[in-house]
Amino acid sequence: MTTLTHRARRTEVGKNSEKKVESEEDTNQDRSPDNEDSGDSKDIRLTLMEEVLLLGLKDKEGYTSFWNDCISSGLRGGILIELAMRGRIYLEPPTMRKKRLLDRKVLLKSDSPTGDVLLDETLKHIKATEPTETVQTWIELLTGETWNPFKLQYQLRNVRERIAKNLVEKGILTTEKQNFLLFDMTTHPVTNTTEKQRLVKKLQDSVLERWVNDPQRMDKRTLALLVLAHSSDVLENVFSSLTDDKYDVAMNRAKDLVELDPEVEGTKHSATEMIWAVLAAFNKS
Repeated sequence: MTTLTHRARRTEVGKNSEKKVESEEDTNQDRSPDNEDSGDSKDIRLTLMEEVLLLGLKDKEGYTSFWNDCISSGLRGGILIELAMRGRIYLEPPTMRKKRLLDRKVLLKSDSPTGDVLLDETLKHIKATEPTETVQTWIELLTGETWNPFKLQYQLRNVRERIAKNLVEKGILTTEKQNFLLFDMTTHPVTNTTEKQRLVKKLQDSVLERWVNDPQRMDKRTLALLVLAHSSDVLENVFSSLTDDKYDVAMNRAKDLVELDPEVEGTKHSATEMIWAVLAAFNKS
């Protein structure tokens, strides 16, 4: 669905690129001490969708690239992973006929509210849908990419704007109006650059200073965010401020990570199947 870019694609980086930073882990996820990131902020907790959008936003302009046609589906994939990490959904167990991640249906584990409107709206759709659907189908339905008019009810609307409003409420973004000659557009410039810097620094460190060369040993939310950043085509934003040498190392390691076989990684001990199922769905797209 997206491709990892090379250094030649980077323009106006270095002097003009923002400082980077590490974001907060969602405490609703069950984490072991080995996965705990002691450097995370305990003040602001972001969902995976909020983190992906924050990475994609231009700091001063307050909007994502007009050429990015991947972030919409990436945000929907983030919703599914977030729900799985919060213990609300899971993949049906593999059978002889349904061994592949993309063949297995998404099942409801708990319908208790999460407190997030987008997550709860998706949870409601999953609960009401019969027969059940696969991860790839759910990403398509939530994005509105379906030819079935009866399935359009599952489309999540105004997702970026709703996520941006959450970030405004958390004090990370602000709301402005910008005129683009023919139309006015609501934008959301970054006001709390510290949180974005912390988020970017966390991802940079995960493939540089804290690289473990084994996705099963990585913090699960960091792994999920790397997968989603790649699928949403915002990974370039994360590494753009690095020196040439570190940029190449970071990109190559991230490339190696997302090119792993999801079917193999998803069967390993302690693997979060939903992360690999979402990656498999984007690889097939």
